[in-house]
Amino acid sequence: MSPPTVTLRAKLVAALALLAAAATVSVGVFSYRATAARLDVEVNRSLTETLQGVLARPRDALGLGPRRRGPAVGPLDNRPLDNRPFDLVVVQITRPDGVTLAAEGAVVLPMQVAGETFSSGVGVGPAYRNDVEVDGQRYRVLTTQLRGGGTVQVGRSLAENERLLRSLRDRTFTTVLLVVAAASALGALIARQVTRRLVELTAAAQQVASTGRLDVPVPVEGSDEAGRLGAAFNEMLAALARSRDDQQRLVQDAGHELRTPLTSVRTNVAVLRSLDRLTPGARARLLDDLEGETQELSHLVNELVELAVDQRDEEPISAVVLRDIAERVAERTRRRTGRTVTVDADDAVVAVRPAAVERAVGNLVENAVKFSDEGPIEVVVRRGRVEVLDRGPGIAAEDLPHLFDRFYRAVDARSRPGSGLGLSIVRGVAEAHRGAAFATPREGGGSVVGFSLPVSEG
Repeated sequence: MSPPTVTLRAKLVAALALLAAAATVSVGVFSYRATAARLDVEVNRSLTETLQGVLARPRDALGLGPRRRGPAVGPLDNRPLDNRPFDLVVVQITRPDGVTLAAEGAVVLPMQVAGETFSSGVGVGPAYRNDVEVDGQRYRVLTTQLRGGGTVQVGRSLAENERLLRSLRDRTFTTVLLVVAAASALGALIARQVTRRLVELTAAAQQVASTGRLDVPVPVEGSDEAGRLGAAFNEMLAALARSRDDQQRLVQDAGHELRTPLTSVRTNVAVLRSLDRLTPGARARLLDDLEGETQELSHLVNELVELAVDQRDEEPISAVVLRDIAERVAERTRRRTGRTVTVDADDAVVAVRPAAVERAVGNLVENAVKFSDEGPIEVVVRRGRVEVLDRGPGIAAEDLPHLFDRFYRAVDARSRPGSGLGLSIVRGVAEAHRGAAFATPREGGGSVVGFSLPVSEG
């Protein structure tokens, strides 16, 4: 069972939602911590100011004067302490004799003798800061000793701060949910716009794959990546269409070219049925014709196969000296034909597919041998430019633009053997190596045909 497919649109929506959630949570956490720190500072400030105010009052005002006769004061004296600086702050005083005095109705703060130490600037010794729980409610308490004995404590409930922080936390959570929902909706809209052309392009590719048609319309609007992808896909389809047209043209031209030698072979085979009635001379001519036609047919088939399969592209590129290739071709031609082939070459190095370039040079030399009945064939190599010179009939002006076309044969050359593919292969090899083929008449008669290749530096 294949795993579920997650579309690009869904990935974009999820990415935007996660990004929005992360940003909102980060802002919420920062705000929560900043608010908590600020509230903490305010509570500490109010407690410190209250403590300083209490310590600045006379001992008599705090109920710490000489004791009068009368009933003993209980553990908690409910007499109010007037003029407290802050109504929210609980003030509690413990006299040296252990009696605790506090405002009426105030909570009883537990005595703390240790905690976070800080300097109040008033009183004897350091002050201690503690967070305590009284009747299920948290308080922040400051405790310090009084001159002359006794202890003063000031405390403030943290419930208000906790309610505020809880409300802030809830609002942050709600905001995160709303932002994620809005980001998802906006992300879906953006993803739809972004992926619309990709979806159309995918549909076009699937249509090409299912129907084999190469004229499928492809969206190319826009200059962004999707637009450039559409343009590249369109160019690819155009290249495939040209390749298919070339293949069809090759098949049609090949059928036309094969028809002539096959017709001749079929005629000669029909003549062979009456071989016993032919004279020895006629028999010899018939067999020579058959041999020539079959050789021509084999040559044509080989070139057609090379054009159709184009195996040269599978050969790795390597650095070679063009002079070595020219020498091998010249030696092979001398051995096969007995003609004089000279090579005048420099030491230029080119990065090419060696077998393909050797085939191109061989086609040029064979072409020169075929169209020049006498005189030497000259191969000149200079700075990646290969020229093959002959003293044949030359090239007519009207033939020059079409000389390298596939199956093209000049009027004067149609009586000679050949397929019209040799020079087309030369041009293909040159262009595959970022070079070009050329042909010009030769001064004094004949022609100069060749190609140029980029030279490797260093």
